[in-house]
Amino acid sequence: MSRFSSTSAASVLALFASTPCLAQQVAPAEEESIVVTAQLREQSLVEVPMAITAVDGAFLDAFGLNDFEELSRFVPGFEVQNQSPNNPGFNMRGITSDSGSAFVEPRVSVFQDGVSISKSRGSYVELFDMERVEIVRGPQSTLYGRGALIGAVNLIQNKADPGGFEGLLRAGYGSHDSLLLEGMVNAPLGERAAVRVSGRYRQRDGYVENLLGEDLNSTDTGAIRGTLRLEPADRVSIDVIGNYQEDHPSGTSFKSLAFNPTDPATGAVLGDGRPWTAATLAPGAGFEDGRPLGLDREVWGVTGIVRAALGDAFTLTSITAWREFDSLEIFDADGISLAALTAAEDAQGEQLSQELRLTYESDRVTAFVGASYFNEEGSQRTPSQFDERILLARLTGTLNGGPLAPGRPASDPASSALFGQTAFTAALLQGAAAASGVALPAPLAAGIAANLKADHRETSTNFSETESFDIFGDVTVRVTDRLELGAGLRYSHDDKASGISAAVLNGRSILGGFIGALGLPAAQRDALLTALAAPGATSIPPSAQFPVPLFGLGSQPTPNNGETIVADLDDGGFTWRLVARYELTPTSSLYANYARGRRPELLSASPPATPFGAARFDLVDAETVDSFEIGARSQTRDLLLDGSVFYYRYDNFQTTVQQGTLFVVTNAGEAEAYGFEGQARWRAGSGLSLFATYAFNHSRFTTGVRDGNRFRLSPDHSLSLGAIIGADIGPGRLSFAPSLTWRSRVYFDDDNDRPDLQTVATGALIADLVQDETQGGYALVNARLGYTLDDRYEIELFVNNLLDEEYIKDAGNTGDAIGFPTFIAGEPRLYGVQATVRF
Repeated sequence: MSRFSSTSAASVLALFASTPCLAQQVAPAEEESIVVTAQLREQSLVEVPMAITAVDGAFLDAFGLNDFEELSRFVPGFEVQNQSPNNPGFNMRGITSDSGSAFVEPRVSVFQDGVSISKSRGSYVELFDMERVEIVRGPQSTLYGRGALIGAVNLIQNKADPGGFEGLLRAGYGSHDSLLLEGMVNAPLGERAAVRVSGRYRQRDGYVENLLGEDLNSTDTGAIRGTLRLEPADRVSIDVIGNYQEDHPSGTSFKSLAFNPTDPATGAVLGDGRPWTAATLAPGAGFEDGRPLGLDREVWGVTGIVRAALGDAFTLTSITAWREFDSLEIFDADGISLAALTAAEDAQGEQLSQELRLTYESDRVTAFVGASYFNEEGSQRTPSQFDERILLARLTGTLNGGPLAPGRPASDPASSALFGQTAFTAALLQGAAAASGVALPAPLAAGIAANLKADHRETSTNFSETESFDIFGDVTVRVTDRLELGAGLRYSHDDKASGISAAVLNGRSILGGFIGALGLPAAQRDALLTALAAPGATSIPPSAQFPVPLFGLGSQPTPNNGETIVADLDDGGFTWRLVARYELTPTSSLYANYARGRRPELLSASPPATPFGAARFDLVDAETVDSFEIGARSQTRDLLLDGSVFYYRYDNFQTTVQQGTLFVVTNAGEAEAYGFEGQARWRAGSGLSLFATYAFNHSRFTTGVRDGNRFRLSPDHSLSLGAIIGADIGPGRLSFAPSLTWRSRVYFDDDNDRPDLQTVATGALIADLVQDETQGGYALVNARLGYTLDDRYEIELFVNNLLDEEYIKDAGNTGDAIGFPTFIAGEPRLYGVQATVRF
């Protein structure tokens, strides 16, 4: 798999979204308001001195936004890539947070009702029955803690309301047999208690045809939420929230661009290498007990929130939460029909958190102090299965059959039977040895070829346990009637343990031993090659008579073939912010802020370099960023304008590099980013509202071999345009909501797929000489047409990607390490109908 504003401008979008006009009508200007809690207290958007976008449930419904990836297209400076619900990439102002390694800290925090759910394998959740979503740009560590190096996303779900009974039923059907079912019931339990239950199920067949199995890139998600509200006394509230979600989509379309889809049995060409045409993907035989391609994922959690007013000035807030996720994803990592490499990720995590916060509010001063405790245990197991014969053919450039298939294009893999011919693979071994200056005798080559495995299996697991304590505080002082100054400070201390375990599961890798032997002195090399040719060499235990280690291919085993090695780390540090806001008028303001963000130190754990050698623990220094931002907001009756400029400077930028089939976190040195984000909304009349957003983001590495490279998943330019058009027709109201979103070129890795950074000398197993792992600029056009009766009954027609734009959402991935870069197609045109009843 893959490794992994002033959005103040987007406040316009938030205000626009908060009105009923998005779903049904254009509301009067005085109804335009939305309350946010980005600074851990209730404020209007104009009062918030930092880049923020807040959209409510009406906006999500009006544009049919079910998940983060769809929402991000309307938020400047925020990009979300969804390979699968198990592997999202959150990118904010150029910085991506998507690593699945247990010991890696996120850069973008995702919060669910004030609780961090930031680990990437557990953070992608359905957006249904939402009160609002707040997206805050810039370092927010003082407010949101450890994972908010570059921003935070806070999901505020609708809570149970004792104020009255209400409900909703929604159903939809569309192309690719898509199905949506959604419901909600809110029921008071007397005057001081209520219960609310809501749920959603989404299903859609895959949109990339798979000639060897279930079509790829499907949707199969079910989620349910229950909330209980208790108000045992005046100005005291207790909310208990339970969330549960399951995801079971088919496999992700990791498709090769360089090799055409073929029939594995005959070698017949069945299609072409374009990412959005038919694929031939299947898992290797017997891998993970014969599981099919796809994801099985469960995420659940329970949160308790207590708020109690202590007199007129003080409020005490307690947030307690328990959360777990468990996911297993199987994928065909080589992107072709032959089983060169099948891989999986088995990620698990559980966390307990507790926060206490005391807030003080008066006419001139607002302040809070607090403390939090966080405990997390996680693991990431990455099993893999190699066909050593096919991989040898890829290493020697003969995947098409070479001399045994004269005239066959290099883009067309041969039949699987060909790679079982010992004479063919023996010749490949001799060619590989000759390329290293070694003459391999034919009998020796034949013996090694006979031992090459069709299903070499190995696994690596990284572990992490973190115990963290935070103390934090923030104060805002109204110096004059128009000028506010604020400051915040947080200290975090982590006790961490990182662990690594690696093992070969069905005997040594013959190909791994052969590759290792070619780099040894002549005497050792010849002895090892002779041993690898012995009958049964895959499974003979190491001994004095057979001194051959249990070689791995993707990674080398830890001692005792799977022993877990652990190392400890203590880390602590400060983050802070300074803010100022000047109120030009009651509806407009200027602001400026400076903030320091910090991503904690980590121990990057890797398997040994040699079988049974010492595990590698590399200390990666804490990443820091200094952020400077200036912005302005203005709201009148019919026009909203919002914009800001920012500059970031990074030290010890932590990035992930691929070494063979392993992903390793390392220090990439310095980097910088600067840009502008803006948004406008114009109420042109009682039945028409328009909005536009634009973001410019120049994010670049400034030192080392990546000097000048763009950050991954970071377009220099992005924009969105949209409208809500409404008119009374007959007994109801007709609404039309078209939108256009556009992004400029993106690269999918920090190396920008530069050939000079992907040579054998730089660590690549196979040099990548083509810079094709990128997506040029493209636009998506969506539209929804609805008719509403009595504010209760609504029928809608919708179409996404109206022009059927062909684009990719990711490239490179695990297969890139063995010469099989893969490409994931974006969604094609999707359309359907949806009906809603409110009561």
